[in-house]
Amino acid sequence: QVQLVESGGGLVQAGGSLRLSCAASGRFFRPGAMGWFRQAPGKEREFVAAITWNSGFTNYAGSVKGRFTISRDNAQNTVYLQMNSLEPDDTAVYYCASGPQIRSISSAYRYWGQGTQVTVSS
Repeated sequence: QVQLVESGGGLVQAGGSLRLSCAASGRFFRPGAMGWFRQAPGKEREFVAAITWNSGFTNYAGSVKGRFTISRDNAQNTVYLQMNSLEPDDTAVYYCASGPQIRSISSAYRYWGQGTQVTVSS
């Protein structure tokens, strides 16, 4: 099995920054890609960003492009999401996920973390 544990969420004012981390473990952890998704109250889970594990190719949702940066540390089995210029609409529970391919749909990812809350105040 694969375990994913997110950290780094919290409360921040609009315009501020946060860095989320997702630490992976498990003997079967050999992802093709890692992704970040988020879900706000009353809304569906939406794609935020993804990165291929080997080449580091990235993909972003239009709403976060230029503000968020996804990266990974292969040696530490960790993926990061640097979030700058945060807006109240970024408030959500953020989940990391692992899957075979870099995709923007949640069904393409097999393993999920428990989520970390990000709250942006205006």
